[in-house]
Amino acid sequence: MKKILSIITVFASLTFASCEDFLTEEVRGKQNLDTYFSTAEECQAYLTGCYQSITFGDWWQTNTVWLLSEMCSDDAWMGNTSQDQTDYISLAHYRGNGASNGVISNFWQYRYKGIARCNVAIDRIPNAGLEDAALQERLIAEARFLRGYFYFELARNFGGVPLLTHFMMPEEVIGIKRSSLEDTYKFIEDDLKAAAEILPKRSEYAPADLGRATSGAALGLLGKVYLYQEKWQEAHDVLQKLVKESGYSGEDSQTDEYDLLPEFGQVWDCNHDNSIESLFEVQYQYHESLGVGGSLSTVTGARNSGAALGDGWCWCQPTANLEAAYGEDDIRRQWTIISSGCTEIVGETAEDFAKILKDNKGTITDHAKLAEQYGWDPNCLIINPVAHKSGRIIRKYYIPLNDRPENFYQTKSPLNHRILRYADVLLMYAEACNELGDDTHAQAALNKVRNRVNLAPVTSTGTALRDAIRHERRLELAFEQNRLYDIRRWKDDSGTPLIASILGPNGSFVRWNTEEATRDPFEWNNQGEDSNKGISFDVNRDLIFPIPLYEITMSGGSIEQNPGWN
Repeated sequence: MKKILSIITVFASLTFASCEDFLTEEVRGKQNLDTYFSTAEECQAYLTGCYQSITFGDWWQTNTVWLLSEMCSDDAWMGNTSQDQTDYISLAHYRGNGASNGVISNFWQYRYKGIARCNVAIDRIPNAGLEDAALQERLIAEARFLRGYFYFELARNFGGVPLLTHFMMPEEVIGIKRSSLEDTYKFIEDDLKAAAEILPKRSEYAPADLGRATSGAALGLLGKVYLYQEKWQEAHDVLQKLVKESGYSGEDSQTDEYDLLPEFGQVWDCNHDNSIESLFEVQYQYHESLGVGGSLSTVTGARNSGAALGDGWCWCQPTANLEAAYGEDDIRRQWTIISSGCTEIVGETAEDFAKILKDNKGTITDHAKLAEQYGWDPNCLIINPVAHKSGRIIRKYYIPLNDRPENFYQTKSPLNHRILRYADVLLMYAEACNELGDDTHAQAALNKVRNRVNLAPVTSTGTALRDAIRHERRLELAFEQNRLYDIRRWKDDSGTPLIASILGPNGSFVRWNTEEATRDPFEWNNQGEDSNKGISFDVNRDLIFPIPLYEITMSGGSIEQNPGWN
């Protein structure tokens, strides 16, 4: 019996029975694919499963690569030094041996499972014959948006991938090859453009449909896809339809649909889920008994530093290098990073911080000695130096005491995950304008983001403005799954990917963390994770992740590995 690759298994293992089932009697407990999709309710219920495919309801299917991308950049350490996290370290430290990595293997598999679900919807819903033809078209467009998003996630992590464009049986997939990156992006573009033409604007949805894909989300993601390919004019023209500062007033304008929230601290606040700033986010309906909700608050929370702080797993910790990059930008620094030595946590009341501090002091051995060692206020918060590479955790994912469910000490929380928001759109538009020589509109979009956090407007032009936009993206969008992909795609003045000047033996990040004059004492004192992270970065290998080895093996060689990976 031939071995077949896992994406074949994905397409054959949907929760439907095939019409070619060897049983003459319908399989009880399963729906028949040929008789499903006969009502609007069935079509909508199936599409809910396509949305659920964004995370598959837990932390290990896709959240892990979201965090891995941060660990592979200059923004985050792997973090957890009390447990073996080899799968993260092998890639985050660029050791060249990640092809058998379980983290990326899961991600690949579950992104294709999501694509399989979307393909069924795209194939079957057109034949549903719903009375509400507009609803039928919208559901297909939602599935195409999600499929485009899933393929984008694969493309920016692995390069060109096998394109499965419709529901396929296992024998149809045998021998499939990878498409080029150009063809993969073309397919994504087609899905997103088709979705944008059909999907309603955010304001046109009923309240009960809040969180569904919108035409604005499709345009925003399409703009990002163009940006990643350096299609500056296409990116500009798409993003212009969303940006107030663009002056665009065409019939397809959505410049009144989105805006920045008044305060940066509101962006990652569960009381501001689906805000005016949100183009698309993961919808989490927390339920303690059913064990549903988001996971990143727990996965990235402090470990062994006091239950009141969150009792987390401490994967993906902010670097001192990122914290230093904020400079005088105190607002975004405090709302992005919680640091050891702090005497408050923004968003916590003084009373609740006192509760956290009391628990923290009772948990951390030699709390007073550590505060003295690092020159901190004795009444400060300390993140356990034994278990953490960095004395920092991510504030964006942190849930304040007042917003926590009664039973918070599990892997679920009520905070939606922001995938695309208006500040990102503004900065992408600024980047496209700058690349096209339109520095006036680039400055306007950039300075709108800066104005929210009380920073002086940027007046520079040309290359200096380009660098200011890049810096702003790091500070504004930290831990929102942008940094690694930005530094991979950006070029320096010589045309070399920017990441090569940050990582590698002479990389600025490596030197910053290993030279005595700049290295952070807390991070240096815990070598459970090496401080020279990135020293073995290879620009000819490490601009994308390896294709999971089992895919190569099970395909019989029809799927080829990325250069430099075994």
